[in-house]
Order: sequence, then C-alpha cells, then structure tokens
Amino acid sequence: MSHEIATDRVDVDRSDVAAHFSDPDLFREQSYLDGLWRDADDGRRIPVANPADRRELGSVPDLGASEVGEAVVAAEKALPAWRALTGAARGALLHRWRDEIARHADDLALLLTLENGKPLAEARAEISYALSFVDWFGEEARRTYGEVIPQTRADQRLMALRQPVGVCAAITAWNFPSALVTRKAAPALAAGCSMVLKPSELTPFSALALAELAERAGLPGGVFNVVTGDAVRIGQQLCEHSIVRKLSFTGSTAVGQQLMRQCASTTKRLSLELGGNAPFIVFDDADLDRAAEGLVAAKFRNSGQTCICANRIFVHDIVHDRFADKLATMIKALRVGDGRAAGTTQGPLISEAALSKVERLVDDAVRAGAKVRVGGGKHALGGYFYEPTLLVDVKPSMEILTEEIFGPVAAMVRFRSDEEVLNWANASSKGLAAYVFSRDLSRVWRTAEALECGMVGVNTGIISNEAAPFGGVKDSGFGREGSKHGINEFLEIKYVCVGL
Repeated sequence: MSHEIATDRVDVDRSDVAAHFSDPDLFREQSYLDGLWRDADDGRRIPVANPADRRELGSVPDLGASEVGEAVVAAEKALPAWRALTGAARGALLHRWRDEIARHADDLALLLTLENGKPLAEARAEISYALSFVDWFGEEARRTYGEVIPQTRADQRLMALRQPVGVCAAITAWNFPSALVTRKAAPALAAGCSMVLKPSELTPFSALALAELAERAGLPGGVFNVVTGDAVRIGQQLCEHSIVRKLSFTGSTAVGQQLMRQCASTTKRLSLELGGNAPFIVFDDADLDRAAEGLVAAKFRNSGQTCICANRIFVHDIVHDRFADKLATMIKALRVGDGRAAGTTQGPLISEAALSKVERLVDDAVRAGAKVRVGGGKHALGGYFYEPTLLVDVKPSMEILTEEIFGPVAAMVRFRSDEEVLNWANASSKGLAAYVFSRDLSRVWRTAEALECGMVGVNTGIISNEAAPFGGVKDSGFGREGSKHGINEFLEIKYVCVGL
C-alpha cells in the first residue's frame, strides 16, 4: 500500500497523543534494533493516522537496507545464547512479557483503537487474545519433545531431535496489530529462535509498544527486533537475506505468493496465513436466533476486516426470509462511530482504498440485481465510515462473492439442497474458514468434512483461540498458528543415529 514519505520529522505534538496513556513511554516512534531504539540513518519517516478522524498520530522511521540488515545480524548474534537457554527459562521470560502486557492492557487497547479504529471493547478483547499466545507458548517452550525411534539394527539407536530453525522474520497485517505480533513472535521465541518483525505501516505503534514491554520483561537485545518502513522494500530484503531461515506472513494471497517467489533463492521455510472467502451456511433446521448472532459476530467484528470474516452467506430457501428479518434487525442496532466513544460497535474502515473497494463491490452487486435491505452506502459520519449493510438476492457469480469484501457488508444467497450449497462453498480458490449452522449432527459432520478449508465453526461465529490450530488451505496459505502445532512451525527435526 502506498504512503507519503516525510523527509523531516512530522509536525505532530507527541505530548498530545502520549497524554492519553497512563504510561506515555508505550507510545514509541522509533524502531527497535538490537535492544536499542533507532531512527532511520537518513532521517526519513512515515506518518501514521487515526482512521476515525484521519488526524496524524505520529510517525515511525522509514528504515533502509542498512538498518534492516543490522536487525538481521543482531538477531543472528543473539541466537546462540537464546537457543542455549532451557525451554523453562525462555518460558519464564515469556511469562514476564505476558505479565507486562496484562499490566498495561488498557493503554495497549487505547493505542490499538487510535491507530486501527476498532471499538475499545474489541481492542481490549484483542489485547487479551494477544496475551493468550504469550501465555500459551510460554508453557509450550518446555514441551518441544523429540522422539526415540525403535531401532532397525541391534548395534544402533535412533532418535529425532527438535531444534530451533534459527533467525526468523515475520510480517504482520494492520487488522490485528497486537494479536498477530504475539501469535508469531511468542512461538518463535519459545522455540529458541530470534526474530525480526515488520508491522504494517498503517499500525506500527502496537508492535513497538509490545517491543517496549518485551524489553521491560528482560528479553535480551537482538532476540526480538521491530523494523518499520516500506513493506515492499523490507519484505524483499527479509525474504532474500541468507541469514533469515524462516518467514511467517499474514496478509493478502497476492502478496503471499510474491513473498514465496522472493524466498525461493534462499529456500526458506514459510508459514503463510493469506486471504479468505468464508462461506456461512444456515441450513433449514438451524436455530435462527443463534445463527443470526453468530453471523453478526463473524461478519461485523472489526467492521468486517478479518481474514475469517463470513463473506458468502448461504441460507436455505425455507428459512431465508425469516433469517433475513432477524439479521436486518440486529444490523440496524449496530452503532457506528469513533472507537473511543461509549457504545460504539462499528469503527471506520482502515483507509480510503478499503472504503472504495467496499463501495465498488456493493454498487456492482446492486447493478447485477441484488437488493439492499439495510445500509448500502457511506455513513453520514463521512471519512472512512461505511454503513453496516445487508444485501439479499445475491447470486454466487457476483463479484461481491468471488472477491474478499473486507468490510461491513453481509451478502445473502438462497440455496435449496446440501449438494448445491457445498458446491458453491467449495467453488472459491480460498480455503481459510467456514461456518455451519444446523441441529442435525449427521449433516454437521458431513458438511464439516466436505468443506475445503482449514477451520470450521459449527453453530458459532467465534472460532479463534490460542489452543486451536489457525490456518488455511488452497490459496489461503499453509502452516498453522496457535496450539501445539504453532511452535513446530519454528522447529527443525534432526535425526541422530548412534552406533553402539
């Protein structure tokens, strides 16, 4: 995404922003390299704005190749001592980081709302979610088990060890600027890897605040580095750097595919959590109240800006109209506004480009025959706000169902048979998440097993947690985050054969 580069320090009164926090030092405007807070060598900076009012919050360094290279070398230097620690020792440091996050949760939530726009209630939930990964992998650090393999010869003993991959890079998206950081950094650090993390230019302050708290928790310099700047330039450097042995990325499918190509020259390990196009299926035997609540949770959280957001809503013809009525009532009750305002449930979209995309998809659907039940246009607040919207009479071939919406728009399609809806659900090249609402246990199992995706929510719209493996199939990427599988993404298996 393009942005304006400021060659001199942006004229923003930092004290005005920092004054919002009980701990002003959490508002960091420098990158974190080798345990030091740094500006770009040439002084270039990137401004960061609040999407709710488009006012500038501050700026961060626009690092060049030299500084990013220094961060990678620092991570390499810190690696031997870090991986030599016992898992219990690394876990103890992660738990101290968890405690720092918990202690400063209110400040972190406010900072997240200021740079991302999501309501404070959602921001607080994200901080709790972010904290859960640090807690979980603090425990998993001591459970990186190897195995003893039954020997095939009497004079040999066989075993497999799990060892840290090495220096890792992570690139995170703007929609969950705290949780995506800990979901990648916590398992890497627990495994004994060091990391260079690149947050989105749109929401860098949350990552920098987490680095500040990691430093306070006692993480050694160089173990966790946060670099800010141009995504294309830094991403390419991290991909092509021979010292970096693993890349974890969350973002669009197109960018993920480009990063794969750039990593080929150094044969890196990859974890890619890419775009989604989640089907949400409401069968004729579903509890419609529960399904409507689940849809609002899955569709309108973060104003529809989530990768596992319900994107294609398939409702059985028999219950379609009743479900639409229930959903319309719930959507009308959503409150749009600045995330800091009491009662706000829907914040702004992240940018002008995001707003334009939602407008284009809705207008295209209406021109093709879809009908607007609720909303359907820019909100009266102006800026990047868009009305929570319900479209009916949508057809599976419409662009709004073939492209990820990433906005507060529910697009409903009628279906008449299990076979028909499964064919439509699996017609997408994406395969991240899906949702199924039914009270028929046999139908639930058949559908869950037939859906081509990495995660299925049954009679619930909230599926993410630290204990579950998060990830997709097809063009939604590969690798898993969270759960016991998440730490394995940062471990290599070494086979040892001992002759007696």
